[in-house]
Amino acid sequence: MIGYISDNLLLPILDFFYGLVPSYGLAIVALTVVIRLALFPLSAGSIRSARRMRIAQPVMQQRQAEIKSKYANNPTKQQEELGKLMKEFGSPLAGCLPLVVQMPILFALFATLRGSPFADVPYTFNLKVLPADQIAAVETKPFNTPSHSIFVTSTSHVPVIGTLEKGTKLGVGDTETVALHTREGGSFASVLSGVENGDTFQPRWNVTKGEGVVSVADDGTITALSPGDATVEATIPGLAARSGFLFIKALGQVGFMTDGAVNWDIAFLVAAFGASLFISQILSGMGMPANPQQSTANKITPVMITAMFLFFPLPAGVLLYMVVANVFQGLQTWILSREALPENLQQILDKQTAQQATATATAGGGSERLPFEPKGRK
Repeated sequence: MIGYISDNLLLPILDFFYGLVPSYGLAIVALTVVIRLALFPLSAGSIRSARRMRIAQPVMQQRQAEIKSKYANNPTKQQEELGKLMKEFGSPLAGCLPLVVQMPILFALFATLRGSPFADVPYTFNLKVLPADQIAAVETKPFNTPSHSIFVTSTSHVPVIGTLEKGTKLGVGDTETVALHTREGGSFASVLSGVENGDTFQPRWNVTKGEGVVSVADDGTITALSPGDATVEATIPGLAARSGFLFIKALGQVGFMTDGAVNWDIAFLVAAFGASLFISQILSGMGMPANPQQSTANKITPVMITAMFLFFPLPAGVLLYMVVANVFQGLQTWILSREALPENLQQILDKQTAQQATATATAGGGSERLPFEPKGRK
């Protein structure tokens, strides 16, 4: 499903924007904004639900405890009253459905930006080599990799699949050539033959595991050398993997450090992601009573998530998308935080705000009297 959405929805939009402004960086920004605008009603529903539940949750918990206590011996009545409570304030799960609906599109967008043309595309083949006298008993079953759309020009891409006709189990001394082909069956080599500078998209072959178990030639022919497990990888260069945008040196650049040198463009993108996430969380609490636990989570969560991308690096193009998406999310949250609440929730919010103001004033007044207490007081 994710591949279908990527090939039939996201890549055509990407092609359209690149045709307007020939910059893959701008195309990423435009694609992100368009998808976020399309998902605005769904994400708005989640933000509204989260805002309302944050206000109503204390009252709902109190009312639920009262209902369960009052109708402990009458389950039918208890469920009826709990249903009325949910009808009054809404279900805490109401905000989850919009998130579930939009997840496939967001995952597809994420996957699109991790592939061609923004990054080199790997095709991985995990092999098992058996002794020659055992391979005859193994049933032959073809192996196909997932399909990836490979850009061969700035506006032309073709889905490419990797196939091992005899499967991933080989006998010592056997050879097999990986077939890179389109969904229609045409070879990837024939596609490149009709493209200017097509040789630049020839795959690079490498044994990433089990170098003594198999070897691989430049044409994708695998030779089984000895029993064991091995992994062969074919990497097709991304058209824009080394294209820059603004301060970004290469959209396909991965990692905070390369060969001991700091990639400051990646560092800035990771920091911008953390800052935009932090601001978005602050905006989500605008107009709400202070919550120490929530405030602590708002400070820790952005730091943890941001640090994660230093250890699990992503391509610069993906980080650019995440920063733009966070900025859009923060703007959406700010707009929705200014919406009028239902009357019952507004009354609860006013009461919570008044109680907190009173508690703060009382605590402040008590601390101001302490300096005037007698010195001898214990």
